[in-house]
Amino acid sequence: MANYSHQELANTLKDGLLSFPVTSFDAELQFDEENYRKHLAWQASFPVAGLFAAGGTGEGFSLTPAESERVVRTAVEEVGNMVPVLASAGGSTAQAIENAKAAEAAGADGILLLPPYLTEADQEGLLHHVSAICSATSLGVIIYNRANAIYKDTTVAALADKHENLIGFKDGVGDLEHDARVYAKLGDRLFYLGGLPTAETFALPLLQLGMSTYSSAMYNFVPQFALDFYQDVRNQDRTAVNQKLNEFVIPYLDIRDRVKGYSVSIVKGGLEAIGRSAGGVRPPLQNLAEQDLADLTALIATVS
Repeated sequence: MANYSHQELANTLKDGLLSFPVTSFDAELQFDEENYRKHLAWQASFPVAGLFAAGGTGEGFSLTPAESERVVRTAVEEVGNMVPVLASAGGSTAQAIENAKAAEAAGADGILLLPPYLTEADQEGLLHHVSAICSATSLGVIIYNRANAIYKDTTVAALADKHENLIGFKDGVGDLEHDARVYAKLGDRLFYLGGLPTAETFALPLLQLGMSTYSSAMYNFVPQFALDFYQDVRNQDRTAVNQKLNEFVIPYLDIRDRVKGYSVSIVKGGLEAIGRSAGGVRPPLQNLAEQDLADLTALIATVS
């Protein structure tokens, strides 16, 4: 049973920083539950507004359905009494329904609905896809506007009218006109979060479009810096934001952009750098090269 009503969950998530914790793996790249619990407990010890288990940064795309359910259940058991825990649902409509039902059974508070697997779809198909998942669960649902799931404002409005448990809109595209249209039409019916990698880069301008929060990958390994950055954004302190962009975020992006897929690998590299290793990444991702890890370690030392 979820700990929050749909409105309570939306209100909690919209006014704080959101984290997508990495999933800990052992030397054989199997789920390391003990280490994952330690990571979650550390993450939840800071004032974060919500943790999304088995999400993109958590390599949810590499987890089997059984692993995903176990990861979510572990997160609920470890920190569910301290912070909202949300799960991910993706793949085909049938698979996403299974993910949502498993998350609800595990005690999650909500789900992030990822784009459907590969296939292209127009608005009517996307509407039926989201509607099927919303109808299959009582959990609050956040749709992820990204890749092959670009939801027009009219589609989002139709879904919000039909499903009370649709609570949020996450954007991973950065089309400002599109985001403005969605916010203008839906207003406070939903809450809005930024999902571009790395979200800190876009946080201040997107705040003006109603996106009061975002998912921070770097919160995994520099949680206080991430929280301070978020507060600067909410205060609309452009000087402080630019300072932090220059001193850490942009150099971090430069390392991230050296290899495709590093947007996840660099997060686990960050944990390695601070002595809180969560293991390596699963293929087809690759771990940071030795020099990249050394550069990241030196960068983290400047803000730790």
